[in-house]
Amino acid sequence: MTNLVLYCKSYRKDFLRLKQLLGSIELFNKNQIPFYISTPADQYSDLVKIIGQDGYQWVSDESIIAANNRAPLGIEKTKTGSLSQQVIKSEFWRLGISANYVCLDSDCIFIKDFKSSDFLASDGNPYTVIYQNKEYFQLALNRGHAKVPANLRIEGDRVKALFKRDGPNYYCSCPPFIWSAGVWQSLDEQYLKPRGITFWDLCTPEHPETLLYLEALLNFCAIPLHPIEQLFRVYYYDWHYFLMRRLGESTRKLQENYLGVIYQSSWNLSLDYGVSQKSIFSRSLKKLKRVGRYLQSFF
Repeated sequence: MTNLVLYCKSYRKDFLRLKQLLGSIELFNKNQIPFYISTPADQYSDLVKIIGQDGYQWVSDESIIAANNRAPLGIEKTKTGSLSQQVIKSEFWRLGISANYVCLDSDCIFIKDFKSSDFLASDGNPYTVIYQNKEYFQLALNRGHAKVPANLRIEGDRVKALFKRDGPNYYCSCPPFIWSAGVWQSLDEQYLKPRGITFWDLCTPEHPETLLYLEALLNFCAIPLHPIEQLFRVYYYDWHYFLMRRLGESTRKLQENYLGVIYQSSWNLSLDYGVSQKSIFSRSLKKLKRVGRYLQSFF
């Protein structure tokens, strides 16, 4: 078992984004940290066709699911794609490949050199991205998007209540996540098994995997807490991207404080692979709304 790998769970629609991520890793990965990709087995041929076979090691989503012998057979077929993705990412540790892993999404892009010490503290334990998200909450309020922080606070309260913890809500809402197999195992041994459930039962739209990891770390203390802030600049919504660019933000300036950038695929559709299932009317309306949010960034 190695101490650190990079990992991305992807699927066909995101393979063009994944190709971009792979290119940035090949360019900036100074310690040659191994990079693992998982996809459904029946999408592997498309993966190779689009990004090739070099620069990563592939494992199937099915092998990750099967690594938990308490998970019911075919459980992933009973969940939405987004929920299955959350669980598979969180269960990667069960393969025994690495003690820690940097969990990336396909829409991540590294923008400067990175090395193992960006993710691991001097004692060999991983840093933990953990913060209260006040800057973004205030920005959303300032721009008339009050529902965003309100919903995230409710979400944080729900997950915190599962562990009966009082105090502030903490977040790490976007990748890369630096996850410890020890933390996931402590959640399994001290929370899931005593209740006769698996992570497939616990992880729901109301209880996202990112908050479950943080609460498990805070409650079971499997590793020391070495807190750091977000490693990548995340543009959560198109209005967020337009506004930051309007204020003079650029990739060159981001290199002062961030290892990478994320243009979330939920709004940045330019790299979607395959034919859209949306109607022409729906796509046109979405583009029109985006133009409106771009114009709003001027005010």
